[in-house]
Amino acid sequence: MLALKAIDVKNNFKNICSQVFNGETVMLSRPKNQNVVMISEAEYNRLEKARRNLEYLKMLDESEKQLQEGRIVEKTMSELEAME
Repeated sequence: MLALKAIDVKNNFKNICSQVFNGETVMLSRPKNQNVVMISEAEYNRLEKARRNLEYLKMLDESEKQLQEGRIVEKTMSELEAME
């Protein structure tokens, strides 16, 4: 990870973007610790997919817990068809 000041990024934006695109992570140091991190779109998409997968796994865990606790609703096929 590269830690740079905003002025350094401003002066070398094209080069820094190329480094980020090639896998480097860049942290822009800002006053009052309001830092910003630059990552490639591919890395962002990977992180978003991992976040969505984690949310889905949590939902599955909750569903399994409800099933084990007997908190289920049973419907017959005709009841489901009537809901269409």
